[in-house]
Amino acid sequence: MSKRKSGLNIHGILLLDKRLGVSSNRALQEVRRLFNANKAGHTGSLDPLATGLLPLCFGEATKVSALMLDDDKRYQVEIQLGVLTDTGDAEGQILEEKDVPALSTELLDSCLTAFTGEIDQVPPMYSALKHKGKKLYELAREGITVERKARQITLFEIKLLSFSEDKICLDVKCSKGTYIRSLAEDIGQHLGTVATVTALRRLQAGQFNIEDSYTLEQLTAMDAEDLNSRLLAVDTPLKFIPQVEVSDTQSQAIQYGQTIITKYSLSGRVRMYNQQNFLGLGEIALDGKLAPKKLFNL
Repeated sequence: MSKRKSGLNIHGILLLDKRLGVSSNRALQEVRRLFNANKAGHTGSLDPLATGLLPLCFGEATKVSALMLDDDKRYQVEIQLGVLTDTGDAEGQILEEKDVPALSTELLDSCLTAFTGEIDQVPPMYSALKHKGKKLYELAREGITVERKARQITLFEIKLLSFSEDKICLDVKCSKGTYIRSLAEDIGQHLGTVATVTALRRLQAGQFNIEDSYTLEQLTAMDAEDLNSRLLAVDTPLKFIPQVEVSDTQSQAIQYGQTIITKYSLSGRVRMYNQQNFLGLGEIALDGKLAPKKLFNL
């Protein structure tokens, strides 16, 4: 007989400002305990070195977490020039040290322009990508290096915020799949030296911004009512998908997984509602038939 869950069935999305030095999973579990939630997940890991925006999904919201992984991201990163580590950040072992050329605004602007747009990027060994069923960072910790295929990413914008003799600070807006540690190393190579990340902060993920997030300390100080009021609706990340309204009868059919006839002329993926209650995602075919694809039990 399975053990009955003792937590609460909470549904929604919380924007966490993850602190330095903890894994995304540990941060998730800390907040999950505050809510006493049965089910929770995060949307894209941040390294322990990284801080900033980490959307957490509770209950039925975990069904949209995979869609949120595709969101564009924005980061603020501090890059140490002249030092290369095995992990690509300050937590790793130093592999190489190299002189740093004299930096100027013109030199750095030219360098960043070369990386703006669609580029091919080789993922780092210290990543969660898998090789023959094993995560790359697990192989890296065993001293094993394997060949990684370059992947196309998009760097929409790279702003130079500040620089000194051997450090640069950037604001980077990028597509999914971008590794800022790899970008830092590539920038260092382009400048004729080596580089590693010393600080990283996620400022934006899709439509969500760091200004709307909460630290663990802020959440800990809240009572249950306050905590629940900070949860965003499950369908918040889906606002870009067209919305359709169905009748009570149609809603019941949809709940049974049945296809219905609609009055809508659009086709493709849609959000389904009944009296403003979110039912889930469906797909309208060219003949006007609406088939439920992912239902939400709210």
